[in-house]
Amino acid sequence: MQIDLIDSAVALAGEHNTIADAVLSALQSNGATVAAPLATPDILLVSLPLIPGQEVRADDALEEARRVGQAMGEKGRGRILFLYSAFAGLPVRRHPQYSAQMSAAQAGMRALAMGLGPAVLVNGLGVGCIEEPAIAGEAIMVGHAGLPRAGTVAEVVGAALFLCDPLNSYTTGQTLNVDGGWIVGYGRNF
Repeated sequence: MQIDLIDSAVALAGEHNTIADAVLSALQSNGATVAAPLATPDILLVSLPLIPGQEVRADDALEEARRVGQAMGEKGRGRILFLYSAFAGLPVRRHPQYSAQMSAAQAGMRALAMGLGPAVLVNGLGVGCIEEPAIAGEAIMVGHAGLPRAGTVAEVVGAALFLCDPLNSYTTGQTLNVDGGWIVGYGRNF
């Protein structure tokens, strides 16, 4: 997917991981530059841990997004994109703390969308099982998804580009799940 991000600056808050790095690379391939230190970016990518069982600090991520979002609002424009687990939308018994932190990130993303609009668009990607061995989610998710295979990094990147595309100007407060349909399927037995 090609989008026009010429004259846009991007920054990462949170965790560097394979998916976040691929999204950053794709944004740069479409014309964005890395924001200078202490400068307000046009796009903020907020990356949370995508493997269940990792420590998640949703409060810290939300506070950083709020701070940058307010500065974006003062400029009159901006986009914030959260990368979090699909567990944000469906509690998972085997990972209750992780699920709760992901749900908090999703709720916070929606609150930011309300508070920072209309100048700043805020959305999230709910990431399911990506690649095998899994670099996001868990392999067991595949057997409970409508599309019974692991996703690819490219599929997550395509969704991220859609949400960052300047032509997409009427989507905010939404989570786009890239999980093969896991969130609507049989996930509750986890």
